[in-house]
Amino acid sequence: MIRVAAAGDLHVGPETAGTYREHLSGLAEHADVFLVAGDLTRHGTVEEGRVAAGELSDVGVPVVAVLGNHDYHSDAETEITGVLRDAGVTVLEGEGTVLDCGGTRLGIAGGKGFGGGFEGRCASDFGEPEMKAFVGHTKDFAGRLRTALLDLDADIVVSLTHYAPAEDTLEGEPPEIYPFLGSYLLGEAIDEAGADLAIHGHAHKGTEKGLTSGGVRVRNVALPVIQHAYALYRLDEPDGEDRRRARRRERVSAW
Repeated sequence: MIRVAAAGDLHVGPETAGTYREHLSGLAEHADVFLVAGDLTRHGTVEEGRVAAGELSDVGVPVVAVLGNHDYHSDAETEITGVLRDAGVTVLEGEGTVLDCGGTRLGIAGGKGFGGGFEGRCASDFGEPEMKAFVGHTKDFAGRLRTALLDLDADIVVSLTHYAPAEDTLEGEPPEIYPFLGSYLLGEAIDEAGADLAIHGHAHKGTEKGLTSGGVRVRNVALPVIQHAYALYRLDEPDGEDRRRARRRERVSAW
């Protein structure tokens, strides 16, 4: 059994330095890993990135993060990624990592993701080059996410993105902005890879729990949604040889 702590949309700044970290004391007593689902900063400045690195360094468990749209705002995403990695945080963007959690291999793959909407009400790569580029960016990331998830040599597989892979966890947000909050293409990649759990943020007024169309459990861990410093989820290792595609989803339960 692996205990996963997760949170997103920290939105730290210099004036809040140390505030979030106070809530992470004792994290290792409750969790084996901490997943951060993007928007670590408010405006994506390197200064804010350093604050985020300070909040997440040496918290007692491995920290795996993805960036969010706020972290890209000042065109300093590369520098922010470097600052976080220097602090010991694993930052993913279309790739994966495997952690040994007490003899169970936990595989995490992900990245920021992007929007586009959901089946029946989604954008298409037709018409103007701007629209083709918008949808093409999501298609490109979804393909990389699918490959990264499938390539993980792990007992339990988790997808970590900022944008949502399912509509369920957007409930509470205005439907008009769903295309800017996530994409069904992310959900398809997660389903095809047979992931056990999908973590995302971004939807501040959304809902915590949902499912992809293929039945993978989805959790929106934006801080305004979970109302705690982090949410905790328990993932039990499945039986059988084909662990990646054995239908393990019913074994994922929220604490």
